[in-house]
Amino acid sequence: MLDYKLLEALATVIECSGFERAGAALGLTQSAVSQRIRTLEVRLGQPVLTRSPTIKATPAGQRLLNHVQQVKLLERDLSQSIPTLSEPSARLRIALNADSLATWWTDAIGSFCNREGLLLDMVVEDQDIGLRKMREGDVAACLCSSSQPVAGARSIRLGEMSYLALASPDYIARYFPNGLTENALQCAPVIVFGPDDQLQHRFLAQRGYHGSFPHHLCPSSEGFIKLALAGMGYGMMPELQARKEIQAGKLVNIAPGNELRVELYWHFWRHGGDTMDRLTQALTDADSLA
Repeated sequence: MLDYKLLEALATVIECSGFERAGAALGLTQSAVSQRIRTLEVRLGQPVLTRSPTIKATPAGQRLLNHVQQVKLLERDLSQSIPTLSEPSARLRIALNADSLATWWTDAIGSFCNREGLLLDMVVEDQDIGLRKMREGDVAACLCSSSQPVAGARSIRLGEMSYLALASPDYIARYFPNGLTENALQCAPVIVFGPDDQLQHRFLAQRGYHGSFPHHLCPSSEGFIKLALAGMGYGMMPELQARKEIQAGKLVNIAPGNELRVELYWHFWRHGGDTMDRLTQALTDADSLA
């Protein structure tokens, strides 16, 4: 029989990225958390964490984390019929991309979370990376551009986001007076969300350019648009987010008629319980991506 206090310690160490912060979250000393992890490893006969260079779950630890996520969801369902089991608040840890969070996500799930009293731990990752968090057991569900679910999970297509290469009129006049020439693409500063953001590379590949380019790193959807409005660069932005700026002429598509479409899939554990099923239904019923 698994000792869930030990599994809780494992999950908290991973979520907090350290023993000291995990102890603060659990109301324990750092040494007490370390002891729980050691006890778990002794009982399993194998390590559940690697401590260097960073704290990370081993394959066995990942399987346990996946189990913990599912148990939490099932306990929430059980508390509906046995209220004394209820915790002060229920939490669900989800990985999603910043662009969804900045645009359609809250419209889709806001009413559901308010009605259910559900709190979310939202882990912001690029849409190509979120699935890794789920595979590692760090989250119970994720938004991802891949349709292929991990073992034990399901995926449902929610829709797609349209991205345009946008810049201010002044920027376009300064860097692209003769259009998107190879030399211009090589010299024009670009705004990139982060090291895992491949949208810019996909856009340039469509234009036949595969070389290097100067770029700003801006891990903020709101900041991304502000940098473009300030004429600091061009970048791939959701049409849904930049619609007002486009209509006002403050941002212009540097490649009219060209767009990148990114499909979004909702990944969740098959045995996530009724709460996960209802959340999934709320997402599929929403029309927020239109």
